[in-house]
Amino acid sequence: MTINYQYKNVQSPTKITMTDEQSAGHADHWRILTDDMSHDVPEWLQKMIEKAAMPKGLNSNVSAQDSCLLLSENQPCHINQVLAMKNGKPECFINAYPCVDSPYGLNCKIERIIANDNSHDAVLRLRTADGSIIYAFDQLYTTNRHLYQRDTSYFVNFSAWAHEIKLSEQNEVIMVEDQEAIRYHRAFNDIVAANDGKIPDDLQEQIKEWKPETKAQMAPVEINLGHMCAYLFGDTLGQEDEAWCQGQVLGKQETTFNDKSIMLFDEVILREQDADSFVIRIGALNTPETAFIKVHDYVQANVWLQAAIYKENQQSAAQRSKAS
Repeated sequence: MTINYQYKNVQSPTKITMTDEQSAGHADHWRILTDDMSHDVPEWLQKMIEKAAMPKGLNSNVSAQDSCLLLSENQPCHINQVLAMKNGKPECFINAYPCVDSPYGLNCKIERIIANDNSHDAVLRLRTADGSIIYAFDQLYTTNRHLYQRDTSYFVNFSAWAHEIKLSEQNEVIMVEDQEAIRYHRAFNDIVAANDGKIPDDLQEQIKEWKPETKAQMAPVEINLGHMCAYLFGDTLGQEDEAWCQGQVLGKQETTFNDKSIMLFDEVILREQDADSFVIRIGALNTPETAFIKVHDYVQANVWLQAAIYKENQQSAAQRSKAS
């Protein structure tokens, strides 16, 4: 496999260019939504043209004179479609993929872009402020591809389509019997509880001084792995956006995608001390299994993780930062 590293200028993120043969395409993503791609997808693409909008991304001005045009829809679940342009008119179809909008996001820097410039597909390698690494498909690569800057923090909205989503395994339990680990666990909980749920600045000093008051406090600790938050990105180059995650459902609502009923789950998949929680909005077909999932349930899912970076959200993020 040949990988070409390109540096457009010293301020652009590192870019890895992939060929059509190396790229996976979107067949598996359309299969999330339909068993009849050959009929449904062309019909959906034609129908969306009638109500299409042009997302601005990081650019305030979107011009139909550009070499490529990104079309979208003002719907929670929608299609993004890329067209080649010539003399201000559509010349041919390039690509299309289903998207989920999300109000949730994190401040991240773009460390790397893995892109197929023929299809305008790109996976972003993102680093959060606390150092976590996230890979996500770029919904707005066509619009933003020349604007990304190295070492610039962007507010990134995260969403996903679920290949599969189900309740986590509740019988996955481990028993902690190490006395020092038990002491740390009990001390941490006691100290945080005594501080109204806040972590004191001298936490480690207080943990060192903490002593159990009863034998029960030093009993083995049972940890339910089904109640953990976790995110694992894919290990294939260019397909790192195909991820596995587990977390707690914070919200649930129903919407539609081309007359198909869709469940939207707001799920926290990373929740670490002294770090912003990683929450994503996941779209899944409304089935008896997905309808059964309730708010506060812990679920695990195989997802196609997506990112969207909008200029208007950068301004909102800056205002939130000043307010805090």
